[in-house]
Amino acid sequence: MAIDQEKDIEKYGVDDLEKPFIQHVKRVDSEEETIDENGSISMVLLSTCVAVCGSFEFGSCVGYSSPTQSAIREDLNLSLSQFSMFGSIITTGAMIGAITSGRIADFLGRKGAMRISAIFCIIGWLAVYFSTEAWLLDIGRFCTGYGIGIFSYVVPVFIAEIAPKNLRGGLATLNQLMIVCGASTAYLLGTVVTWRTLALTGLLPCILILVGLFFIPESPRWLAKVGLCKEFELALRKLRGADADVSQEASEIQASIYSMQDLPKVGVLDLFEARYMRPLIVGVGLMVFQQFGGINGIGFYSSETFVAAGFSSGKIGTIAYAIIQVPITMVGAILMDKSGRRPLLMVSASGTFIGCILTGASFYLKGQALLLEWVPILAVSGVLVFVAAFSIGMGAVPWVIMSEIFPIHVKGVAGSLVVLVNWLGAWAVSYTFNFLMSWSSTGTFSIYAGVCAMTVVFVAKVVPETKGKTLEEIQASFNS
Repeated sequence: MAIDQEKDIEKYGVDDLEKPFIQHVKRVDSEEETIDENGSISMVLLSTCVAVCGSFEFGSCVGYSSPTQSAIREDLNLSLSQFSMFGSIITTGAMIGAITSGRIADFLGRKGAMRISAIFCIIGWLAVYFSTEAWLLDIGRFCTGYGIGIFSYVVPVFIAEIAPKNLRGGLATLNQLMIVCGASTAYLLGTVVTWRTLALTGLLPCILILVGLFFIPESPRWLAKVGLCKEFELALRKLRGADADVSQEASEIQASIYSMQDLPKVGVLDLFEARYMRPLIVGVGLMVFQQFGGINGIGFYSSETFVAAGFSSGKIGTIAYAIIQVPITMVGAILMDKSGRRPLLMVSASGTFIGCILTGASFYLKGQALLLEWVPILAVSGVLVFVAAFSIGMGAVPWVIMSEIFPIHVKGVAGSLVVLVNWLGAWAVSYTFNFLMSWSSTGTFSIYAGVCAMTVVFVAKVVPETKGKTLEEIQASFNS
């Protein structure tokens, strides 16, 4: 009788975890390698596409200030300090979003967190569009910052949790690809439309997210974590295909969840225990080096940087900046699961070092009135080398690794802390960039070059390779 009941359960798929695993092992491995060639990958791709609309929104928000700086200052009579506040207050909102992102994603689910983010971004863009004074402009910028602060955590985590291990790196890199697509679109559109019209374009990704979330499943790992076993299995089957054998993957996920059920609730201070210290150092360290290498200062104020280097207008350099990011990030996405995370990081950091040296040299020559005809060429070359190098590794890989290294029971708290550190660095760099450039342009880029050099050493000594491993294998390796 018990055998018959078990067969009925297996027949109707209520609890496939009770199926015998041994006879299916080879088939499961084969399907994981081929990603169910009969089409199950389509739901993974659809889910990823919906999620990275949030990444596109992220890029649109970050890229908004660069092409609009002159027009907004002129229309609303803003001082340099007021516009610096507008440019940097997005990171203040993002820091608060980062602090709450893990808790929101743990409580409402990954999809629920993305909905909240989209709503805040819509409110923010509308406030920017209707702004007539600096305070409303800042409120709108703050709201969009809060929204992308949540997006910056939940999008890479969601993708990492739904993707097969041999595609996880490439799919997670789409997060950074869409960030640079959003920023590039903002740069390019900002040269041909008004700043108010550009604000309205930020609404479209939010609308796509709110609609698309109705058609994709929730993260299976989150569903297992909150005890929704039937929904967990249904979501996993949607992502892997109706005919795929998910028994081994399901058992690994549930075994990992069960092993953590008796652990006490983790707070921020608990992250500094020995068992969490190494992944914390890796996650926080990568975000510190990513931001203090200067990317947000260079990105937010690229047009003004080119003017300072001797161009009559920053538009040419800004357009080149926008165009170069997308194809280089695509190359990084292709290489992510082939070359691995560590080689991309070291090559990328080395390239950003060279870019900073070239740009700093251009300002030094200008200050000394030497080879003035070469100054604009060196400045543009340096910035573009920096952006290209950043896009191939340092832009995407820290977010990918952040989404991989933390166990699910600490992912909310640890991920929030890592994202908070990222946005704190972004705020510090974006707010101080104009003031540092006023102090010494050469000195500014020399500081950034020093940080890039230290990044290479940090990656070589501390950061592990995560290519080709399941999330559970990666997290177990830190405790071995």
